[in-house]
Amino acid sequence: MRTAGILALALSLVVSAFPVSGAQAQEKGLDNHAKLDPYYSGLKGKKVVFVPLAMGFDLTEGWAAIMRKQAADLGYSFEIRDPNWSTDAGTRAITAIIAEKPDLAIIHNPDLQSYARLAQRMVQAGIKVLQVNLESTNPTDYYVGADWVKVGLIEAQALVDKCGAGSGTSGKVAILEGQPTAASNLYELYAYYKVFGEHPEIKVVADQAATYDPAKARAITETVLQQHPDLCGIVGNWDNQDVGAGAAVEAAGKSDQVFIVTSGGGSQTGCDNIKKGLLDMIVSYDVPLQADSLNQAIVELLLSPAKAGEVKSTYFTPLTIQTKETISSRNCWTLDQLK
Repeated sequence: MRTAGILALALSLVVSAFPVSGAQAQEKGLDNHAKLDPYYSGLKGKKVVFVPLAMGFDLTEGWAAIMRKQAADLGYSFEIRDPNWSTDAGTRAITAIIAEKPDLAIIHNPDLQSYARLAQRMVQAGIKVLQVNLESTNPTDYYVGADWVKVGLIEAQALVDKCGAGSGTSGKVAILEGQPTAASNLYELYAYYKVFGEHPEIKVVADQAATYDPAKARAITETVLQQHPDLCGIVGNWDNQDVGAGAAVEAAGKSDQVFIVTSGGGSQTGCDNIKKGLLDMIVSYDVPLQADSLNQAIVELLLSPAKAGEVKSTYFTPLTIQTKETISSRNCWTLDQLK
C-alpha cells in the first residue's frame, strides 16, 4: 500500500507539472471521421426487408435476431414479411416489395424456381437481392449460406464409413429428402448418389421426401425398418425433420444399429437430440456465424455504388461436424443468446 501511495503521488506531481489544455487534448489521438462519416451516413435510413420461408423456427429466428441488432445499431430499418410456409404468400410479399422499392431484399427461397423471376424483377427495379441458405436458379447480388453439395458429400461419406466395406453391416441405407425441389435437397441428392455410386457395397433401399415434417419422417422410417430390419444408416436433409426418424429407430430398439446423419443450424435443440441418441451426426452450417456473414453482406451491399445485379458474389459459410464427442457450449446456441 505504501508503494502504491508513492506511485500515485508521483503521478499527480507529473500531471500538475505538465497541465494539458483543452486545445492540446484535442490534438491527442487520431480522428477517423474520413472513414466513419461515409460508413454511418451511407447506412442510416436505408431499408432492408427479409422474406423467410417462415418465422418461428431456429434458422430464421436466429438469423433475424442478429440482423435486427445490427440494423438498430447502424440506423437502417429491418422488416420481416413472413409468408408462414406459403409460397403464394411469399410471392405476394415480394410483389409488394417491388412496388415499395427498399434498398435490399433478403430472400430465403422455398425452391429453385418459385421466386426466381421475381428476384429478377426486383433487380430490374433497382432493388439489391441477397439470397440466404437456399438459392434459386437465378443468381442475384449475393448468396450467403451452405455449400449443399459439400454438406451432402460429408453426410454420405459418414454413412460409407459406418456401413461400407469392412463394417460388417448390411450396407443398407435410406435417404430422407426434405422439400424435393429445394436447392438443399437437390444438391445434397447429387452428392449422396455420387458417393454411394463409388461404393457398390452401399445399397439405397429407400429414397422418400418428408418435406420438413418430423411426423412424416417417422412414418417413412417405421415402414423402412419393417421392410429392412437390418438397415444400417439414414441420411436426411434437416435435423428438425429427421428427429422423427430418430424417434422411429429408438422405438424399434435399433439406436445402436442405425446411424442417422443430417444437417442443421447448430442449435441447442439439435445438440440435445444428439445427446438423447435420436441423431448421431449433424453437419452444422452454424446459424450465428451465417448471420454475422449476412450482416457483413448487408453492409457491403448498402454501401456499394454498384447497381442492383451489377456484381454477383457468393460466400459459402463454414461447416462444423457435431457428434456426441464434439458438441459443446461453443457450437450449440440458443435463441436467447443471440437476442
